[in-house]
Amino acid sequence: MPTIYGQEVLLICGIIFLMKSVLKEFKTFALKGSVLDLAIGIIIGAAFNSVVRSMVDDVIMPPIGFLIGEVDFREFFIVLGPGEYETLSDAQAVGAATLNYGVFINAIISFLITAIAVFFLVKAINTMRERKEKKPETTATTRPCPFCFTDILRKATRCPNCTSKVDALDDKKEAV
Repeated sequence: MPTIYGQEVLLICGIIFLMKSVLKEFKTFALKGSVLDLAIGIIIGAAFNSVVRSMVDDVIMPPIGFLIGEVDFREFFIVLGPGEYETLSDAQAVGAATLNYGVFINAIISFLITAIAVFFLVKAINTMRERKEKKPETTATTRPCPFCFTDILRKATRCPNCTSKVDALDDKKEAV
């Protein structure tokens, strides 16, 4: 059995200490609210993507296709090589190179719907932040002395600087 010398023991202890430190720092980072919020946002975004795709493919595009004559936009394509094909799936089945501009139109519509939804979401969040950041106006706790113009408490009856008598102000009276 090999003998472990003092330097090797110190090296191993140093490595273990460093690994514990790095793991602790990573745990602190991973459990921060912003990282968790990002992870939740990505998961919800993936689910939202499937909803938008279904909305475009199953709700928006069929009526548009019906209005322009029973057309499915996914079947709009140009064959870049020799041959003619009825459907995009027929062309792809034989390996023909195609320019799928109908699929691209669907993707653009999906992007626009997603962009509009994100815009309204960000707008709502910004509105909520603005409401939260607005602080109610507080009544000043001090007022200027009418004789020496130093700040005195609103309820003071004598100025501590010039010792002049002043009227005490309550919340209903305003300083002149």
